[in-house]
Amino acid sequence: MTPDSIELRRATDIDDVWNTLIDIYAEVRADKLHLAHYSVERYGERLARHASEPGWETVIGFDGAEPVGYAYINTLQHDDRWWQRMTTPLPSGCTDLATVALKEIMLRVPWRGTGTARRIHDELLATRAEEYVSLLVNPLAGDGKVQALYEAWGYKAISTQQPSPDGPVLTAMLRAIRETAVRSSGRTSLSR
Repeated sequence: MTPDSIELRRATDIDDVWNTLIDIYAEVRADKLHLAHYSVERYGERLARHASEPGWETVIGFDGAEPVGYAYINTLQHDDRWWQRMTTPLPSGCTDLATVALKEIMLRVPWRGTGTARRIHDELLATRAEEYVSLLVNPLAGDGKVQALYEAWGYKAISTQQPSPDGPVLTAMLRAIRETAVRSSGRTSLSR
């Protein structure tokens, strides 16, 4: 299976995709559903809240009729709690940037390691008017491999936060949406 064989579908109405997102979440988080923070009920509460925020949008990947994963985002406001919950000072002007928050990205096990997650991520951001994207990642996930993957995608750590008292402390990351690699003098730097 290749990521090119996955059909990507956009949605902005949570009612159209609610069950699909819940089902994928429950499968991906099956080993943690017994923990309050990761329960399907708590995820449903977060999903409903996120979907009611400005600019909410999702992209879901399908292999034939089978959903394989998704990512969703919403627009951040200058005074958004996303920024207010950071535990360390943010880079100057960070909250003034036109930014979306990548709130969830989930991929079912059979499609991991195929490039599908990156394809879903890139498709979701491809038509956004905002300039930056931020996400939260558990630095312990996959023994650090998940954060390393986001770093390979161009994200840089900017702070930490603990969105819920019973959840993990997460690394907050940020990158330009339309990032490209620029090679000069044998070094790679990121630019918009």
